[in-house]
Amino acid sequence: MKIYIDGNYYGEEEAKISVFDHGLLYGDGVFEGIRCYGGGVYKLPEHIARLYDSARAILLDVGMSQEAMIEATVATVRENGLQDGYIRLLVTRGAGGLGLNPYLCEKASVIIIASKIQLYAEEKYRDGLTMATCATRRPAPAALSPSVKSLNYLNNVMAKVEAINAGADEGVMLNEQGYVAECTGDNIFVIKNGVVSTPPVSAGALPGITRDAIFEIGEAMGKPVREATLTRYELYTADECFLTGTAAEVIPGVRLDGRPIGDGQPGPLTREFMKLFKDSTISCATPVYT
Repeated sequence: MKIYIDGNYYGEEEAKISVFDHGLLYGDGVFEGIRCYGGGVYKLPEHIARLYDSARAILLDVGMSQEAMIEATVATVRENGLQDGYIRLLVTRGAGGLGLNPYLCEKASVIIIASKIQLYAEEKYRDGLTMATCATRRPAPAALSPSVKSLNYLNNVMAKVEAINAGADEGVMLNEQGYVAECTGDNIFVIKNGVVSTPPVSAGALPGITRDAIFEIGEAMGKPVREATLTRYELYTADECFLTGTAAEVIPGVRLDGRPIGDGQPGPLTREFMKLFKDSTISCATPVYT
């Protein structure tokens, strides 16, 4: 594997950052998870735009244009000979002092890893995920906007620990008002009487790239997706449920807090969304090999 760091490629053993990097010391940086399918990078401009929005929100100067970042991402996939895989793109604040002051970091660092990922076992896409509600809440917008995809993921990590300790595959996270925000690493959708709903970004949901794709697919299906304030009651009483994310793609959720969702099996509309999402991945890709 060849890893891109600040314009150069390094082997897995040689790829290193400074112990004084504020990304390591404080989680001070932003990232994107990106997929490539069939030799193309899925919705790459959208991912890069979101990365730069996150960087702007935390006053982080990436140090290169969006066009250059797109080129570097495609080149890293090509360098690793990937057809289908997962890209982790990180921008850290860079090396600085041991104090919090980010202005002591002279230059941001850009790291691009192109490899493989399997977030859930194959049978989970067939049979569905079990979920548990987490006590750990999504940060309030007054603390840090949930739209910022920062390197500080401890909140999500602790929620994931809760879910695992509860014997579940995934955890549902609520906001401070008790409304459903998202899962530990995925957006969540429910279907009731044919109506597809997902929590609004204002409830604490990350504006996911795959989430946006579901809105597009729903419109094309004649099943427009609506944003709606959801409680656990709406999840418990839903006919179907599915989760979306770059690594997870589209995957059914079939049980929450010991309660089956619908009949406890992936539903027909969920299956249709899964299929249409797969079909869309090639048409929305930036070619790597030309």
